[in-house]
Amino acid sequence: MEKARPLWANPLQFVFACISYAVGLGNVWRFPYLCQMYGGGSFLVPYIIMLIVEGMPLLYLELAVGQRMRQGSIGAFRTISPYLSGVGVASVVVSFFLAMYYNVINAWAFWYLFHSFQDPLPWSVCPLNGNRTGYDEECEKASSTQYFWYRKTLNISPSIQENGSVQWEPALCLLLAWLVVYLCILRGTESTGKMEQLANPKAWINAATQIFFSLGLGFGSLIAFASYNEPSSNCQKHAIIVSLINSSTSIFASIVTFSIYGFKATFNYENCLRKVSLLLTNTFDLEDGFLTASNLEQVKGYLASAYPSKYSEVFPHIKNCSLESELDTAVQGTGLAFIVYTEAIKNMEVSQLWSVLYFFMLLMLGIGSMLGNTAAILTPLTDSKIISSHLPKEAISGLVCLISCAIGMVFTTEAGNYWFDIFNDYAATLSLLLIVLVETIAVCYVYGLRRFESDLKAMTGRALSWYWKVMWAGVSPLLIVGLFVFYLSDYILTGTLKYQAWEASQGQLVTKDYPAYALAAIGLLVASSTMCIPLVALGIFVLRRLKTGDAAPVA
Repeated sequence: MEKARPLWANPLQFVFACISYAVGLGNVWRFPYLCQMYGGGSFLVPYIIMLIVEGMPLLYLELAVGQRMRQGSIGAFRTISPYLSGVGVASVVVSFFLAMYYNVINAWAFWYLFHSFQDPLPWSVCPLNGNRTGYDEECEKASSTQYFWYRKTLNISPSIQENGSVQWEPALCLLLAWLVVYLCILRGTESTGKMEQLANPKAWINAATQIFFSLGLGFGSLIAFASYNEPSSNCQKHAIIVSLINSSTSIFASIVTFSIYGFKATFNYENCLRKVSLLLTNTFDLEDGFLTASNLEQVKGYLASAYPSKYSEVFPHIKNCSLESELDTAVQGTGLAFIVYTEAIKNMEVSQLWSVLYFFMLLMLGIGSMLGNTAAILTPLTDSKIISSHLPKEAISGLVCLISCAIGMVFTTEAGNYWFDIFNDYAATLSLLLIVLVETIAVCYVYGLRRFESDLKAMTGRALSWYWKVMWAGVSPLLIVGLFVFYLSDYILTGTLKYQAWEASQGQLVTKDYPAYALAAIGLLVASSTMCIPLVALGIFVLRRLKTGDAAPVA
C-alpha cells in the first residue's frame, strides 16, 4: 500500500506557497533593470508574449507532473522512465547550489536591517579618517553607500585571488539566516506558504529568460509543492494565478523602482548643480543665487571665454550635471538592492523607518524563495526509503541546512562576493534550460502526451485544451532550445570570462580576467548538474545489462 502523503490544508495554502517561492528578489532587482535597458514600457510586449508561450505552459507542466506522480523531482521522472532519474538528480544539485549562495543575500539583509535602527544611518555619511582630519579617502572617492557595502559589509579584497579570512559579522548573520530557514522547514507544509527596442532580439531573449527564472522552473520546487496536492486539485488554475501574480508583482516593483530612480536622479542632479554653482560663485566672486539650472551652461561658456586661465584651473573640478545621464544609469542585483536603494532611502524623511521596512521586505522575499529551494532538495530525500528509514525528516533537514551553511561560509570571506557572482551567473543558467527541456520531452514524448492528458482528465475531471498541448509539444521546447543556443554561443563568443573587482584606491569597480582555477570552478558548476542526466541514464543502463547478464541461463 502506498504510504500516506502529507497534504496542504487547503488549495489556497498551496497557491500562497508557490507565490512565495516564485515572487523573489529577481522581481525587485532584475525585471526593472531589463525594462530600463530595453525601452521601458515597450519591454512588456515581449515579456507578456513570453509569459503566454513559455511561462504559464511550463509552470502548469511542472505542477501537473508533481500532482500526478505525487513524488519529488527524482521519483517523478523515475516513474516516467528509470533512465530519466538523472533529471531529478540534476534539479536537486542545482537547487543545492542555489541554496548555498542565495541565503547569503538574506544574511546581508539581516545585516542592513540591524543597522537600520541607527541614527543617522551608517551608510548616509562617510567615516572620518585615522587622523580625524577629514573623511576616509576610499569613501570620498566612492560614496557613503558604496563604502558601507564594499568595505563595511563585504570588506572586499582587490581580487578573487586574495581570499582573506571569514568576516565574523556576516558569518553570524548567515548562521541566523539558516536558523530561520530551518525553523520554517520544521513547520512543514502547514506554514510554507521605447518601441524600437522590440526589433532588438536581446529584448526577446531577456524577456524569455526573465519569465523562465522568475517562476523558478527546473529546480524541482514546484514539482515538490504540487506533490502534496489533492489529486483532484485544479493545477491549471493554480498555474495561471501564480504566473499572473508573479508578473504583476514584477511590474509593480518596476513602478516603485523607477520612482526611486527618479528621486535619486533628481537629488543627485540638484546636488551636483549646487556644488558647481558654489565653486563658480566662490572662484569668480559671483552674486549669491545668480547661477541657476537654466543659465548655468551659458554662464560657464561666458566665464571660459572671458577668464580662460582662471577657468582652466577650476575646470577639472567642474562636474557635468545631467539629469538624463542620472536617469539612464541602469543597475541590477546587489548593486540595486544594497547601493541604489540605500542611496535613495538615506535622503528620505524618517529614513530609519523606510530602511527597516525595505530590508524586512527583502527578507520576506528571500526566505520565501529559500523555503521553495530547500523543498526541492528535501522532498526527494525524504521520499527515498533508504534515507528516510534511517533518519527522521528533522535530521535530514538539519543536515542539509548545516552543510549548506558550512559551504556558504566561503561567501563571507573577503573574496566571497566574487564567488557569489560566479554561483549567481553560472550555477543555474544552462543547467535549468537543459533540465526543463528534458522534462518537457519526457512528458510529451516518453510518457506520452495523450497518456498524460488522460491522467489529468481522470484526476481533475477537466479536458486538456489545445493551447496547452501545442505549447508543451512544440512551442515551449523550441523556445528553450533557442535560449540554450543563445547562452551557449554567448559564452563562447565572450572569450575569456571577466568579473568586476573593487579597487579601493580608485573607489570604483574595475574589470579583471578570471584566473584559471575560477574558470575551472565555473566549468565544474555547469557540468556537475547537467552531466547528471546522461551519467545516471548510463549507470542504470549498465546495471540493467549486468543484471540481465547474471540472470541469463547457462547453456
